[in-house]
Amino acid sequence: MNAWGGAMYDELAPWVGACGADVLCLQEVTHTAALEGWTRFDDPERSLPQRADLLDDVRTLLPRHHALFTANDAGPVRDGDGVSHRQDFGLATFVAETLPLVGTRTAFVHGRYTEYEDAWPAGDRPRAAQAVRVFDRAAGRFVTVVQLHGLRDPDGKGDTPARREQAKRLADLVTTAREDGDLTVVCGDLNLLPGSETFEILAGIGLVDLVRDADTRTSRYAKPLRHAGYLLVSDPSAVRRFGILTEPEVSDHRALLLEV
Repeated sequence: MNAWGGAMYDELAPWVGACGADVLCLQEVTHTAALEGWTRFDDPERSLPQRADLLDDVRTLLPRHHALFTANDAGPVRDGDGVSHRQDFGLATFVAETLPLVGTRTAFVHGRYTEYEDAWPAGDRPRAAQAVRVFDRAAGRFVTVVQLHGLRDPDGKGDTPARREQAKRLADLVTTAREDGDLTVVCGDLNLLPGSETFEILAGIGLVDLVRDADTRTSRYAKPLRHAGYLLVSDPSAVRRFGILTEPEVSDHRALLLEV
């Protein structure tokens, strides 16, 4: 789920603490060293409240999980007194300690890590992807989970050369992170339309999209285009349950729930 920087933290926190996820993948996770509470994020299109350190907030809520964080970029935010701080912004994956964590990988699928000194840009920000490989003792198999926050383009969610290259890099990360026989899950806020060529590229490495054209936005998102989050698996027969959660609303994105 895209956690929206923790903008709805009062609703997000109880959900995180009770969701029971073995592997929780969050996008738009913030980390500001030595700062707690709230900050304000601004770019040319938006001004949003964000948690100063959503990474630590969630880590506190999930003390029995391993926490892995990858920063895409960093830039200025302001606290309640107007003081500027440097905030890291990226992905976090939380893995229950009951699952042996046997492998991790990260790779940039668009651009490279960037520091913004004066202001955040509206688009073309770098994007990393994060992979974890765990051993499921109950099933006696390995599961590789890869998450991504896809490139945001102010011109829309249509296919572009940059998104095509992003998909190829993502496919490369998946194939290097997993091993033969792994159940593979790829998920995240991909910022794509359902018919994107990205899904053809990922189908080429054996991944099947479960979301298709479903609505993955909450009432907090006012725009009419409702496509954002996706989840793909390598073996649909392994899926016990898949859901796009409409309640509770804890972000402007709906959470995607997968049981295998």
